[in-house]
Amino acid sequence: MDALNQYRSESSASESDGEQPRKYASPVVRQYKVDTAPDITGYVPGQHELTNYIAPGQNTMQYNMAYKDMVQPLVGPVDAEGDFGNKTRNLASGTAEAQAVDEQTFRKQERMFRQRGIAADPSIGASGAMVGTQDAAHNRSKRRRKAKGDVGVVSGENAYQGPWAGFEDDTKGQVSGPTAEQLEEYEERMRQQEGPAGPAGPSKKAKGVMAFTAGQEERTLFHGKSERDYQGRTYMHVPAEQRGEAASKCFVPKRLVREWKAHTGGVSAIRFIPESGHLLLSSGMDGLVKLFDMQTSLQQVRTFIGHAKAVRDISFAGDGRTFVSSSYDTFSKVWDTETGACKHRLAAGGAVPYVARFHPDNPHAIIVGQGDRKIVEWDTRANEVVQEYNQHQGAVNSLTFFDEGRRFVSTSDDKSMRVWEYGIPVPIKLVADPAMHSVPAVALHPGGRWLVGQSMDNRLVVYSSGDRFRPHRRKQFKGHSTAGFACQPAVSHDGGIVVSGDAEGRVWCWDWQTARILDSWRAHSKVAICAAWHPREASRVATCSWDGTIKYWE
Repeated sequence: MDALNQYRSESSASESDGEQPRKYASPVVRQYKVDTAPDITGYVPGQHELTNYIAPGQNTMQYNMAYKDMVQPLVGPVDAEGDFGNKTRNLASGTAEAQAVDEQTFRKQERMFRQRGIAADPSIGASGAMVGTQDAAHNRSKRRRKAKGDVGVVSGENAYQGPWAGFEDDTKGQVSGPTAEQLEEYEERMRQQEGPAGPAGPSKKAKGVMAFTAGQEERTLFHGKSERDYQGRTYMHVPAEQRGEAASKCFVPKRLVREWKAHTGGVSAIRFIPESGHLLLSSGMDGLVKLFDMQTSLQQVRTFIGHAKAVRDISFAGDGRTFVSSSYDTFSKVWDTETGACKHRLAAGGAVPYVARFHPDNPHAIIVGQGDRKIVEWDTRANEVVQEYNQHQGAVNSLTFFDEGRRFVSTSDDKSMRVWEYGIPVPIKLVADPAMHSVPAVALHPGGRWLVGQSMDNRLVVYSSGDRFRPHRRKQFKGHSTAGFACQPAVSHDGGIVVSGDAEGRVWCWDWQTARILDSWRAHSKVAICAAWHPREASRVATCSWDGTIKYWE
């Protein structure tokens, strides 16, 4: 192009010999660089963070990786501010991750940080790095000793200490612990908890008034050196020997193992803790409820104080962690078996609760039979009555669940038995006969098919708990004399032996199949009001009496 611009003909050259040649500007050619990479907002070269990468198919790691590195996408930018970054946040201020550290290494670093103020950096990739203040560690490693003092001064300020002088930051010899005001407050609190009877003090009788029942608030007394053993376990811990299967064959007890003078004024009821049976609960006419260890020490472990009158009945929940007590002071109270705390109180209409039972599957539901002919269902979560069963014509004496908690049977002073569907206030079966006597105490056979009741005509009667609730007239247990006392019977856990007390203080044992008397012996000086068979042991039976004693037989 330049050559063509400079080309001229001869004529034109001759015409313009004296003229200067023309100059033309060269054209500029621009070259553009094509970059197909998209613009990334917020990206500054040289200011990005390096992250660890796990190759697809990698199965081992030589170090502890952060969770965000393990779940990061294989391709694409890291979305630290979007949904992916928020998924790993488990704290309001960020993310806290757990790391696997050797116990010995952790203790070593913890001790070094506590003593010197520095420790190895546990972060990934921080090889040999330390955390902490190096200056503080240096100063702490070279602590300054106190002045040795003046040799001529024996005591007081600037006294001579010599090589025994401590360090400036040393706290050795300084008084530590609670102050005098804190100790005084603690002692006052303990005096209020112990009350006038003192810790584990015996109840005293004065003119028919019991010492523990003068309208006091609920409290508890622990009888022992410590509530926990060296492993931190309480008496609720089931011993290893009680965790296996129960004995397959039961036998009549032959000797006395232990006797407790449990209550003043008589014992009204005793109950073994369900399943294990390593604890025994008792209630008495003195308004107290007591707990005994039946496995190791055979001693009383706790007293529950909170009723102003005699306690008539007690019953454990299905798990044994709580129990309910019914008293003539019109209160039914739910207690914590382990701590002794009173959790709930119920006084339905001011009527006297004669009996209370937990639902087998619902520890928050309790049915209470009262002296005003009503059965009330109590929900402890709402602490109110949620249902009433009102069909009896006399005081309700006993309540027994059967059919896996779907039904229960009630007995009353009106000489009748009524079967109820749980939750429906209409009886589905009425058992009443002109020749029938009152049945104030009922026990469920371990098989679940039969109910054994203490009839007031000096015999134990049996009822079928199947679809047709009816008496078993050919199976009756006779020979004892109750004389109008509601003696609570019991059946061995293998279902082979029936045991009951009588008005003379004797204990009777019958064979379940033949109704034949196996044995009887004099156990108490007054009426043997209740008998309980151990839920696991082959021949251990507990009995209680109105003479105030509890006896353990095997």
